[in-house]
Amino acid sequence: MAECEQLIKVLKKQLKARGVTYQEVADALDLSEGSVKRLFANGGSLSLDRLSAVCCLINMEMAALFKLVSEDSQSLTTLTRQQEEELVADKALLLVAVCITNGYRFEQILAQYNLPETLLIQKLAHLDRLKLIELLPENRIKLMIAPSFSWIAGGPIQQFFQQQVIRAFFQSHFSGEDEKLVMSTGLMSLPTNYKFQQRIQRLVSEFYESCNHDSELTMNERHGTSMVVAIRRWTFPLFDEFEVDEGASSELTK
Repeated sequence: MAECEQLIKVLKKQLKARGVTYQEVADALDLSEGSVKRLFANGGSLSLDRLSAVCCLINMEMAALFKLVSEDSQSLTTLTRQQEEELVADKALLLVAVCITNGYRFEQILAQYNLPETLLIQKLAHLDRLKLIELLPENRIKLMIAPSFSWIAGGPIQQFFQQQVIRAFFQSHFSGEDEKLVMSTGLMSLPTNYKFQQRIQRLVSEFYESCNHDSELTMNERHGTSMVVAIRRWTFPLFDEFEVDEGASSELTK
């Protein structure tokens, strides 16, 4: 039963990453949305035929899904707050962690950054203790992060990103041929907001798929590239003083 639960967990993660809704799954299986939710809540009742149909819906081979399940069960899905604090507190350790999650090999890190070989080995050994990687003979690196890995919401890494990375990232006019900034505002219902969140998740998946597609190119042909996408219900605070007080508005309409 534990294996079935793991399978459902990874499958739901893949559905979310592609922006596929329960209703779309229901249509593919010729079931009601409620039946699909109950099916996913009780993974043991998901037949191979139905699993195959869901995999076809998201254009994924069943073998690839089973491989993700195996990797997910053996790999790290999150760090503790203390472990995240260790990364943030050590700039060199954080640099090496970012490099290995982006697919750098040992010699590529040495070639690009001014890190002594002994220090790099120390930092890799530290990441090995954190279970982020497995440091293999001849300084080969095996990434041990599960496909479902995530940072703690509001944790040290996320706070570091919001306080330092975002500020540095937006110090640009975004006028170069390799950069683009778009901000859109409008009035939107919550259901439409949720649909856009699913599209954003799909875009993020495409970003990583594109990076993986370019992994066969040389390091000189690839460049560090970051994408920040966000959506929230929000109005510019500068205009708050002009907002009509909702309580006062209700009194006027009585």
